[in-house]
Amino acid sequence: MKLNSASLALPLFALTASAWEVRRGDEHPFIHVPLADVDDYTSGKVHMMIMEAMTAYVDEIRADVVHATGIFDPTLGIEPVTKYTPCIDGHAAGPGPNNTYGCRNLDLYSFTPHGDLGSKVKVGNDIWGWAHTSSDGVTREFGLVGQMDGTAFVEVLPTGQIAYLGRLPTQTETSIWRDIKVIGHYAYIGSEAPGHGIQVFDLTKLLDTSLLEDPKEFSIETDLTSLYDGLPAGSSHNVVAHEEKNLLVAVGSVPRLSACAAGLIFIDVSDPENPVTAGCAAEDGYVHDAQCLTYYGPDEKYNGTDVCYSFNEDTFTIYDISDLSSPTVISATFYHGVSYSHQGWVFDEKNQSYLLLNDEYDEVFTRGWATDQKTTTYIWDIMDLSRPVLTGYYKSPAVAIDHNLYIQDGLVYESNYRSGLRIVDASSIADDPTGAGFFEAAFFDVHPEDDAIGGEAQFGGAWSTYPYFKSGYILTNTLERGLFVVKLNKTE
Repeated sequence: MKLNSASLALPLFALTASAWEVRRGDEHPFIHVPLADVDDYTSGKVHMMIMEAMTAYVDEIRADVVHATGIFDPTLGIEPVTKYTPCIDGHAAGPGPNNTYGCRNLDLYSFTPHGDLGSKVKVGNDIWGWAHTSSDGVTREFGLVGQMDGTAFVEVLPTGQIAYLGRLPTQTETSIWRDIKVIGHYAYIGSEAPGHGIQVFDLTKLLDTSLLEDPKEFSIETDLTSLYDGLPAGSSHNVVAHEEKNLLVAVGSVPRLSACAAGLIFIDVSDPENPVTAGCAAEDGYVHDAQCLTYYGPDEKYNGTDVCYSFNEDTFTIYDISDLSSPTVISATFYHGVSYSHQGWVFDEKNQSYLLLNDEYDEVFTRGWATDQKTTTYIWDIMDLSRPVLTGYYKSPAVAIDHNLYIQDGLVYESNYRSGLRIVDASSIADDPTGAGFFEAAFFDVHPEDDAIGGEAQFGGAWSTYPYFKSGYILTNTLERGLFVVKLNKTE
């Protein structure tokens, strides 16, 4: 499904004065012109349009590539990559056709199709990781690979190849949207599938070395530590982990007219065998994604409190969640080019002065700074939590939609759908928060099909990336293909 301005059957109205009074914040000198009327965000029309477009894309790829037997295989003809494959002269070439990827400063260590990771539906989504260090100092690293029909578990071997260990099926039905986070040694897995709840899985089960030879399909009845069933309809769009506080936060848990308004739903997981609802934040309505942290930064009145930086479709919203039974909105800020405030991450968790945000629809509808459809990342000064300031932006050299980004040691790891993994050096942010000093340090394009036309602002390719392993291995999960393991060979 192609996305363009004709796809948007929503009125383009400016916000009323009363809306501004409710939604605090200032973005001067930028001009705020919303993609759609505020009511169309509140009602879910804009989000439903995105979900329908993604569903149509997945239906399209499933219809396009089919075995003679009728079994869907989006990687038909694409072979696994099972050995180190360096990036040479701008490409990493795996075996067979349609298996060569544009790259710079990132080497490919392995590629594993979703079918080889136990999925029958063979469409991927989220990715997270977990590391375990034994008493004798040996560290093992594991990937938790989201798919339409469940979660695959892999071990990332010291060589960069992976060993498939097994999978946990979806709790109810399949869904394009699955999200995974880790607190301690437990994985928390939510999904948009109705009635799914949040699966709690003890990751120490993966330490059984027999799984390296005999992968296991774990049981949703006997292998779960628990199943949290406190969501209004059992579904969530994302799950968020505040690890310091053993707090899980479900977001996007429809219906929007429930008591929690599909906002932040707080779940105390101090006892993973008995997750307990601890409250919710409904004040600013639907939350698409968030990062929740104990605050350390220049805004002294919040130091040591707990906050959630949230991405609420048409605003960047910051909550004070110190009292989970009575959270408050510190600020809710519109911004230049806002189309769909999707996800973001603070630049430094120990000095929360800046945050980077991605908007999922600005490139699609050529809005704000994204009129050329090159992926645009928004830079926020959050030194005053009650008054965030949009200071500038970074523009990728590639045409693509941005999805998820994570930050580690000054590098921004962006999963930009069809242009793949893009690593941006943002270490100049404190000296110049306009983004003028940002630059692309490395990339690995997991979707070569549109390279000949210079890329497309369409769905497909990289969904998310996990960049936090001490080994330096980076996991990127894709919709159509499978799991890529890459590693930086240098940065510029």
